[in-house]
Amino acid sequence: MTVTLGLGAVACGSARMAALHANCTTKSLRWKLTVLKKVPRSAHREARLSVVNKGAQPCVFHGFPYLMVHVGKGPESDGKGQGPAMPIDLQRGATVTTSLRYRDSYPGRPSETCLVSNDTAEVSAPRDRAGRLIPVRDERGKRSRMDICDHTIWMSPPRQVAE
Repeated sequence: MTVTLGLGAVACGSARMAALHANCTTKSLRWKLTVLKKVPRSAHREARLSVVNKGAQPCVFHGFPYLMVHVGKGPESDGKGQGPAMPIDLQRGATVTTSLRYRDSYPGRPSETCLVSNDTAEVSAPRDRAGRLIPVRDERGKRSRMDICDHTIWMSPPRQVAE
């Protein structure tokens, strides 16, 4: 009889380690939405959603975050993920970012021509619908607006920022 024993190393940020922790909750995360400088003659605008684990324990950021920008109970634009989102084992103090892309107002046209214009967004962790309103900021940290001329805000898969 032959017995084979296999040992494998598991990285701390791997999907195997993520199975050992609870899912991240909206309230244990610090959120930041940054609108990036507009590229000249572009109909699209880029933004970045950054999330920091402020909880006492590591958690799993599993999927795309929930993102919605709306005007009261009126029109809204929702975040929609593009590509596969792998689970991320998020240690205390670690950061995850998601790149955003949306159709911006056209140069020379007022923001009233767009569907949604707001200086706040509603966010929540994947698999947690307890939403939180966060302010929209520019790259210098000043309050800003998102003028969105479409129903969709496209999101790249979340990725962990190297420490």
